[in-house]
Amino acid sequence: MRIVIKVLAVAAALWAATRIVSGITVSASTTTTQIGTLVAVALVFGLVNAVLKPIIKVLGCAFYVLTLGLFALVVNAGLLLLTSWIAAQLQLPFHVEGFWAAFWGAIIVGLVSWLLDLVLGD
Repeated sequence: MRIVIKVLAVAAALWAATRIVSGITVSASTTTTQIGTLVAVALVFGLVNAVLKPIIKVLGCAFYVLTLGLFALVVNAGLLLLTSWIAAQLQLPFHVEGFWAAFWGAIIVGLVSWLLDLVLGD
């Protein structure tokens, strides 16, 4: 049940990013399709983060230390761009337009997910 809540929280965070950041879009025609797309993209984003983020943290440890953790913003933007590419390969109508949209989108997704985790709890 906890995984379902996490996926729904990330889907809500992605929805917020599509509303706030102009370069992140979901081009689904109906609300139901849009919700389904956001949930599917949240699953993809979760898998990408679960698999790649620990590897990147180990390999880029020096960058994290040198930038006092700000390198994590670049990594999160890259993971969001990768998620957009995977979504395109899966024929999902989700797109992130460039690095800066991914950068601001990753910040929004991170903040909204964090806030929802605070409200919903573990």
